[in-house]
Amino acid sequence: MVETNDAGAGTGPLMTMRGIVKVFPGVRALDGVDLTVRAGEVHCLLGQNGAGKSTLIKVLAGAHEVDGGEIRWEGEPVTFRTPQDSIATGVATIYQELDLVPGLSVADNIFLGHEKSRAGITRRSDSVAAARELLDRLGHSEISPTREVGSLSAASQQIVSMARALSHRARVIVMDEPSAVLDPDEVDGLFRVVADLRAEGTAVIYISHRLEEIRRIGDRLTVLKDGRTVASDLDARETPTSELISLMTGRNLSAAYPERRVPPPSESPLLVVDGLARAGEFADISFEVRPGEILGIAGLVGAGRSEIVETVFGARRADAGTVSVDGRTLSRGSVAAAVSAGVGLCPEERKSQALVLDDAIYRNVSLASLGRFSRWGISADRAERQAAEQAAQSVDVQPLHLDRHVRTLSGGNQQKIVLARWLLRECRVLLLDEPTRGVDVGARAEIYALVQDLAESGVAVVVVSSDLEEVLGLTHRTLVVADGRVIHEAGSDALTPSDVLDRILAQHETHQKGDAA
Repeated sequence: MVETNDAGAGTGPLMTMRGIVKVFPGVRALDGVDLTVRAGEVHCLLGQNGAGKSTLIKVLAGAHEVDGGEIRWEGEPVTFRTPQDSIATGVATIYQELDLVPGLSVADNIFLGHEKSRAGITRRSDSVAAARELLDRLGHSEISPTREVGSLSAASQQIVSMARALSHRARVIVMDEPSAVLDPDEVDGLFRVVADLRAEGTAVIYISHRLEEIRRIGDRLTVLKDGRTVASDLDARETPTSELISLMTGRNLSAAYPERRVPPPSESPLLVVDGLARAGEFADISFEVRPGEILGIAGLVGAGRSEIVETVFGARRADAGTVSVDGRTLSRGSVAAAVSAGVGLCPEERKSQALVLDDAIYRNVSLASLGRFSRWGISADRAERQAAEQAAQSVDVQPLHLDRHVRTLSGGNQQKIVLARWLLRECRVLLLDEPTRGVDVGARAEIYALVQDLAESGVAVVVVSSDLEEVLGLTHRTLVVADGRVIHEAGSDALTPSDVLDRILAQHETHQKGDAA
């Protein structure tokens, strides 16, 4: 294991985990994990999907009891048998999928389970006042304690989760992929809050696949691989990216993105979108994609990117405009028509929109092609399994156990399952919405290579991503979208992330001036 000495190690650790083991039937999820966290630091936890990060988080949260090893708090041994044990000790966890109750107010969410009361009677005014103090402490007094949480933005909901953690007087806050759904400005706001928490002496365990975030906010790093700690006490700002990737994947990655190959010349575009519009979401969207071409759609959260590709796929009904595949105009609002024409979609929320989590791998892969494997309503199970296995092997799903439930797979493998589904369907147009969200560095490179291979086979690909480097690095052309409109189009190699952001911000300023007039 790689280990370095931290310059600021004069202060004793707040929490220490040594030799942590967690075993599930047939799987040793944690096999000797070590983690040391000090007060007032941001400790970053890195590792590929399947490395053991999620299991370790659940151990810290008291959701899983360890099968071996020891946890010490300020030098004293502690046991987290339940979430209440963890919270009482001083550990609070903010999951990637926030566990807030949308229909309750901000104050009610913050104090849910430990409501403010006197003589057994809940005092709503006390909860509102205390919630306001916590929000002020986090620098977000603009969030009203009485507002319904479901009406807040993703960034504001995260602030509410942090306030809830502080309401338990947490001294260690675990943040799992907190920036996954945030715009750049919102990420900056998140980092300001994290810096304030660190200054107050709160320890933050920060989990992210985005190495650029680790550089900005982290103090020290621990790297997990295959359920073990392979490096600890690394400097978050100075450790070379190549070293981190090598530690996480066990191999060197010479380049994140495959070499962009010029698509074959074609007079006829495969996908044509003309004047597409939906009231309140986007307007006058027009673009073409040729066989073998990868088109990027770049923009901030809320710009209408996902809505555009969902409308192209027929999951939303357009109010105006047309979508054509190979010269054939598709019926508006018809997923069946799109799929029949050879269009496939890997949606932004793969768990809720694309996968049947508690069904087998082979059933998820064959979901869009069931007609091929049935006669008179009777499924030909052997043929279905063989075809699904071949498709899953082609995208390197690991481990490939056809009857394994998709829920148990890592984020990268779940995304590969969705890709395998459309490979089996032999789709001609593939729409990818946030294809690498929640996917580790190694799996990202594999997905990029798969996308390139699909394009080389003649598939027309559209990529939507909030990661501007990803859009520009993977695609041939990029559409910049702001306020539901295409504001710029250029070859991807002629743009930089700064160029894209500058154009978006300029569009927002123009839009605001127009509203003011």
